[in-house]
Amino acid sequence: MNTIAYITTDVFTSERFAGNPLAVIPDARGLSDAAMQKIATEFNYSETTFVLPPENPEHTARVRIFTPTAEIPFAGHPNVGTAFVLGQQVEIFGKLPGDRLIFEEEAGLVDVQLLRTGNDVSGAKIRAPGKLQIGDAVAGNLIARCIQVEPGSIQYTTHAPTFASVGLPFAFAELDSLETLGKARPNAAIFAEAATRHKEDKTGFSLFLYTRSADKPWHIRARMFAPLDNVNEDPATGSASAALGAYLTSLLPQADIETQIIIEQGVEMGRRSLIGLDIRKSGGIVTDAFLSGQCVSVMRGQIAF
Repeated sequence: MNTIAYITTDVFTSERFAGNPLAVIPDARGLSDAAMQKIATEFNYSETTFVLPPENPEHTARVRIFTPTAEIPFAGHPNVGTAFVLGQQVEIFGKLPGDRLIFEEEAGLVDVQLLRTGNDVSGAKIRAPGKLQIGDAVAGNLIARCIQVEPGSIQYTTHAPTFASVGLPFAFAELDSLETLGKARPNAAIFAEAATRHKEDKTGFSLFLYTRSADKPWHIRARMFAPLDNVNEDPATGSASAALGAYLTSLLPQADIETQIIIEQGVEMGRRSLIGLDIRKSGGIVTDAFLSGQCVSVMRGQIAF
């Protein structure tokens, strides 16, 4: 029987057993696609990453990301957590880990900067690989039915519900209050209906809800539901946060601006997460979306295969 090592970490938190858990296979050589999917399903985290030697030797690694049901091209917390894990190793496929890592992924190259507290790696900051893309609008009534709230709770002042992406598409909708956000409950049957109407999300229909106050518009509270992908609720969704930050920045009247945003997620699950965003807009176009967060180590062990 062969074994392969794994490490788990909690991402977007400095507190163990909070944030978003991630399983990392630091050396996935020898695993088939089917084996990777089975391992990800067994962990049943929102994502599990599998690290392989890079195709280009100038890069750090090739990183594959699996949800419990499918491989996806990009996600935020898997990149932050994988960088945190690899940055603590003595070497990565024979090379010393510097403070800058470059991951090859299906969505493109992901540029990563390790964050340190003293000499210790404490987290990472990544640049989203894709440019902001705005997809189809989504009917507010459909959003309301998906999460079992009143249609009047869906806000349109800043934007109508819509799809957006910087590497992975999500449906976004703003709600009228923290109370409504807390009441949201996903209805999987309606999510399935939504998925038949909207094909942008290959894993189903992933819905990112948020609310913000007038006095703190850039401190956002959010929840994310993806029941069709076996993720009833996600405690931290970096790729969606980056897309939302990029989209909101794109709507600002200023042609040149840099916004710093904090997204607080997972509170209702008892797994509070803090996601930092740095969005840059130049000449009226969002040019860069960076997301950052802290991580803590949780478990390590061996998988038999």
